[in-house]
Amino acid sequence: MTIILDGSSLTIEKLVAIARFGEKVELAPAALERIKVCRAMLEEKLAAHETMYGTNTGIGEFSEKILSDDEVKEFQKYLIYNHAAGIGDPVPQEQVRAALAGRINVHAHGNSGCRPEITLTLVALLNKGVTPVVCNKGSVGASGDLAPMAQAMLLLLGEGEAFYMGERLPGGEAMRRTGIPVPGLQARDGLAAINGSNLLTAMSALHIYDMERFLKQAEIAASMSIEALLGNLKPYNSMIHELRGFKGAVASAKNILKMVSGSDLTTGKMKTKVQDAYSMRSTPQVVGAARDAIAYARSQVEIELNGVGDNPIFIPDQKLTLTGANFQGSPVALPMDMAGIAITMVCVMAERRLNRLTNPALSAGLPDFLAHNPGFYSGLMLSQYTADHLIVEQRILSAPASIQSIPAAADQEDFVSMGMNTALKNGQILDNAWGVLGIEFMAAAQALDFRTFTPGKGTQKAREVIRKHVAHLEEDRPLYPDHNAMKALVRSGEILEAVEKEIGALD
Repeated sequence: MTIILDGSSLTIEKLVAIARFGEKVELAPAALERIKVCRAMLEEKLAAHETMYGTNTGIGEFSEKILSDDEVKEFQKYLIYNHAAGIGDPVPQEQVRAALAGRINVHAHGNSGCRPEITLTLVALLNKGVTPVVCNKGSVGASGDLAPMAQAMLLLLGEGEAFYMGERLPGGEAMRRTGIPVPGLQARDGLAAINGSNLLTAMSALHIYDMERFLKQAEIAASMSIEALLGNLKPYNSMIHELRGFKGAVASAKNILKMVSGSDLTTGKMKTKVQDAYSMRSTPQVVGAARDAIAYARSQVEIELNGVGDNPIFIPDQKLTLTGANFQGSPVALPMDMAGIAITMVCVMAERRLNRLTNPALSAGLPDFLAHNPGFYSGLMLSQYTADHLIVEQRILSAPASIQSIPAAADQEDFVSMGMNTALKNGQILDNAWGVLGIEFMAAAQALDFRTFTPGKGTQKAREVIRKHVAHLEEDRPLYPDHNAMKALVRSGEILEAVEKEIGALD
């Protein structure tokens, strides 16, 4: 179903559909009209020689230089050239697609001043599967993601590079093959195409989507571990959490009880401890805190996706040109730093449950390191080493980037968000998180195999899915294939989808 970009209704789910699943887009007719009205106003101001930043002036430290009429015509091309100054490997195509969709949505407000041909070319790139090649490093998150967005917008000149149908092509060749006209750049067009934090916001939106799915899977894994450790289920009664008032904790507790519904542990006939360790009974509070942090980050990212991130901004009905700093990435970078920390925190707790599953002093009678014939076999002893490595790396990556500003452009840009660093490290935090959780899943499934009681419907379904990918560890074998298989399984969301099909949607 085609997604209409109108400037105000772009959600994370819609962006994922466009970026990851190739959903077609359309610029809302009213948005196209707003773009035309704004452009007409800008051309009137140009004709009157009104000074407008980045349109008939230089940029950054050169903002006081007034351009001649002839210079105005050529300036946007050179602006794109000199800003396409990134370095590194290509950004994943889904992230670039999401950034293009976000930029279209900025233009849809009718405050950017570009020609309609610029916005419609971005629409065509998405719909025809042409994705600019963009280096992953070089943005400081103000004035937006200038280096990567400029590299992407070289296609507007028929230059740069693009991915198309599995090939990496010169930009002009990709445009030729798909029949997309090269619009060129006139006054204001180049800056209007790049002056916002669109790539870091796009990356953050995709991360939020994956983080939310990760947290549900963290609750599934925790439920399996708690059940395998013969946990006392009272800490997951939602009344405890409703009395405190945090929404995330209430949802997390409900999900855990839903997972273990039907278990022999719920009957009260099995002997459990009066009170379990924090890594078990605090799970709703900890995962709940992560849920609340990521919910806040979602709200900020969706505001940015539907806001006017640009400079200058044109107000056609008042004939105004306003310069400011709506390109500044801090409103996204700060909550996304917190979101990355939240994922790391959940992984730290998951590793502590893994420790309880494998530690003979803490495992409620499970075999040492979940091994058959412990001592001859070592079971999952080394799996914990791997999880620990991943978590230490996550901890290093959890240092906030949003406070790491380094001034640029001769101190004209003397505070920047470093939000691209946040986005890049969050991708690494998530990648490690899939591995950590995969190892907990594997250990919890192994532990449940040793138990003889009837497990919950949700935990049983999760174990069934795991067993399709990783066999029970009867005797020691190289574990790296299992670890990688489990990491891929968590990333795919297959466990979550199977569990929700079995017991209903988790909160």
